[in-house]
Amino acid sequence: MEVRSIVLGPDEPYELRLTGRGARGYVWTWQVTGDTDVVTVAEAPQAPPVPQAQPAPGAAVPPPGAPVERIYVIRARPPGGGRARIRFAQVRPPYPDEAPYDEFVLDVEVVAVSGGA
Repeated sequence: MEVRSIVLGPDEPYELRLTGRGARGYVWTWQVTGDTDVVTVAEAPQAPPVPQAQPAPGAAVPPPGAPVERIYVIRARPPGGGRARIRFAQVRPPYPDEAPYDEFVLDVEVVAVSGGA
């Protein structure tokens, strides 16, 4: 399990890329602990798949079941001034008692903007 720490300012985004194994039934889930109101987490929309009948010239089409990168956007919420821990777990929803295939922890510090003129 990898653990990463980042520092963000209010409304600053951070893009996290995780390898997905959707073809094998795994999905990434996340849980925010600590100051849960200082961050938001959202999965970035995936690009539509290229129809296999018309792949882009020179583009390699991944084989069925190949790992696919998933992108998650973590955004610090104003006014800042808190710490949150986001635990990502790669699980198979039909098997809730099964241990995660992979885990990733992101420690986020959101710094407050000092008001000054």
